[in-house]
Amino acid sequence: MSAPTHAERHGAADPALDRKMDPKIDPETLEVAPGTVHESVEGWVPQLATEDELREALEKAFDYRGDVAITKKDGSKIDGYIFDRVTGASLETSYVRVLPRDSHQRVKISYPEIAALAFSGRDPAAGKSWEAWVRKYWEKKSSGDGNLTLQPESLE
Repeated sequence: MSAPTHAERHGAADPALDRKMDPKIDPETLEVAPGTVHESVEGWVPQLATEDELREALEKAFDYRGDVAITKKDGSKIDGYIFDRVTGASLETSYVRVLPRDSHQRVKISYPEIAALAFSGRDPAAGKSWEAWVRKYWEKKSSGDGNLTLQPESLE
């Protein structure tokens, strides 16, 4: 004696027949979710007039893979990569962490300290995808390139 299947426990004697009766649950006909579209923000200098604009710009800066120039309200500037952020309930409890371009020190900047933001650096991953890398790999392999490895190319 065997345990009942999921379909039998939930009233479906033959799941294949149920899919034909109800196409909404047929995985072959379900909608496929579109991929993420990344907007180009390279060179963008957002207006930071409101709290919402500041939060939105810093979220985009966190997703950005290039350097961002941050001007603080005290006049100092930090140009670097935003690698972390914490979004709290208020601006005072929110901050970003930056790897400055000219140092290995991590810098923590509170949202209220930020006066201006500019997407200054080139996004090194823009236009690159896994599919493009695989296509380039197979083109090199089929051409007989003897120096072919599965190592990523330098970003420089």
